[in-house]
Amino acid sequence: MYSMALNVFGEPLIVCSTAPLTGYYRNGCCETGEEDLGTHTVCAIMTDDFLQFSLSRGNDLITPRPEWAFPGLKAGDRWCLCASRWMEAYRVGLAPEVVLEATHEKTLTYITLEELVKYSYRQ
Repeated sequence: MYSMALNVFGEPLIVCSTAPLTGYYRNGCCETGEEDLGTHTVCAIMTDDFLQFSLSRGNDLITPRPEWAFPGLKAGDRWCLCASRWMEAYRVGLAPEVVLEATHEKTLTYITLEELVKYSYRQ
């Protein structure tokens, strides 16, 4: 499944995750638009260290929130992260791996391709 958006390589953006369903628009893709103030464009694979880091920064991605249809995340889940949060984690050595083909090209406004490639998920 592909989106009309492009990834960091200028190719069609692929789905990041449908289980759990991710993306600002909850369509599985790390698409973005003017209303996405957090720029949820980085398709990242969660780690326990990153989830704890995010919690320490005030963003609890672990606890299920049924009222928002949010199951809570665990290590191994793919999730569309805010580019600024990924960069924050990168600076302290806790950035999770990234699925480049599912990471929106707008990410390159905040993070260089070279930095992303260092954290590229290899299947």
